[in-house]
Amino acid sequence: MEIPEMLDELKQKALKDKVLRRELMDTRKEDQPLAAFCRKCRELGYPVYEMDLISAGEDFYATMRRSTNGGGENSPMLEGEDDFYELFFAGL
Repeated sequence: MEIPEMLDELKQKALKDKVLRRELMDTRKEDQPLAAFCRKCRELGYPVYEMDLISAGEDFYATMRRSTNGGGENSPMLEGEDDFYELFFAGL
């Protein structure tokens, strides 16, 4: 399972489980929130690591840029689509 699928599955679980949602939201209060979030994901059985999460967003964004108008200068500037971490919490 890839990062987007893992995050989507975890988000669906968190939307149904208030305790899990609170635990995930509390990771944002840590000194290193991304690391705390990924650690919580791994505790829950999802092998999410910081660089994998960052890379997945950047890879997704690069693919989108290449798929629009040849990926050149005229490709639309997308905002936030490369940050799966922030998109996850926006969905909660």
